[in-house]
Amino acid sequence: MRVWPFRQRRPVAGPAAEDLLIAEGLLRQAAEDVFVVRERLVRGGVFAFRGDLRVDAGRALDVLIARFRPFGYTPFLRVEGGEIVMQAWPLIRPAEPSRVGLNVALFLLTCLTTLVAGSGAFLAFNPFEEPGRLLGGAPFAFTLMAILGVHEFGHYFTARHYQASVSLPYFIPAPPPFPFGTLGAIIRMRSPATNRNSLFDIAAAGPLAGLAIAIPAILLGLEWSTVGPVQAGGIVFGDSLLMRLLIYLKFGLLAEGTDVYIHPVALAGWVGLFVTALNLFPVGQLDGGRIAYALFGRRHRLVGVATFLALLVLGAVTGAANWVVWAALLFFLVGFHHSPPLDDVTPLTPARLVVGVICLLLLVLLIPPVPIQIS
Repeated sequence: MRVWPFRQRRPVAGPAAEDLLIAEGLLRQAAEDVFVVRERLVRGGVFAFRGDLRVDAGRALDVLIARFRPFGYTPFLRVEGGEIVMQAWPLIRPAEPSRVGLNVALFLLTCLTTLVAGSGAFLAFNPFEEPGRLLGGAPFAFTLMAILGVHEFGHYFTARHYQASVSLPYFIPAPPPFPFGTLGAIIRMRSPATNRNSLFDIAAAGPLAGLAIAIPAILLGLEWSTVGPVQAGGIVFGDSLLMRLLIYLKFGLLAEGTDVYIHPVALAGWVGLFVTALNLFPVGQLDGGRIAYALFGRRHRLVGVATFLALLVLGAVTGAANWVVWAALLFFLVGFHHSPPLDDVTPLTPARLVVGVICLLLLVLLIPPVPIQIS
């Protein structure tokens, strides 16, 4: 699901003035062959140098990282007011013990809760009296866990490729009455991305990898699905444009008063599309928020606020409270902030720019106007 934000940068507490002067001199000397300093500013233990790069931003960053590290600083390059600014932050990165046991425990627990959800337990039968019937939920559980797992490991392996510090996925189990048995999964980014290109690759890898499993799962599940008359009662899962297209390719135009009763594998694929859509909203630290930052830089906040307002409008127009609830969660839990990469000067490559726009346009195809309702 989302890529959890790395730890906030926190300056080391109050160095003495003479120590700041020494540190400033050392940092300026270390950077002089890649960055010409014209103006400097000191705030707490953070240095900001305005000037000009002697080499391209990517090469300069590699040099600055290696040279600043012995002094306990990490460089950030950005553009402010049309000028290049090199910031030097003292970062606190406490070593975190590996907790693979927790990752495995949450994974196994989520396998169980999705198995319960897929079998219809606590609704149609008592799993404590008839545990064997839980196996009926295996097609749904296996498919959904495959989609979520591929999504998260898409983030994980891409982050490792760029040598970013990242955790293994944490799956989130959700017992009944939650209908799908899980609230998704997250990974924790413990360090900022190197530049916009690596930020984009890490963010986009998850949704694209998940879709590569979800769409074939829907196509396979539709082969085992049936069309029948609409019946009163029960839960109705709304169709996105992509879902409607896939159903049309299999069944053609449905007759009036009929609907598709989808196989659990196709239902898991539907959940995969829905989870991907939620993650692609260009807000804060969501996958879509990271993609928006890679595309728009500091204007990403305006994009996030516009998305929040659009969700409220969508909820009002469709009467679907789901979108109002999601907008509230985004506002109170996610927010509109996104930390910049180390190199915020190097622009996104043209190919990534095209893929990024496609990722945001996928929202139109993946969002069901009314996700879930009671018939």
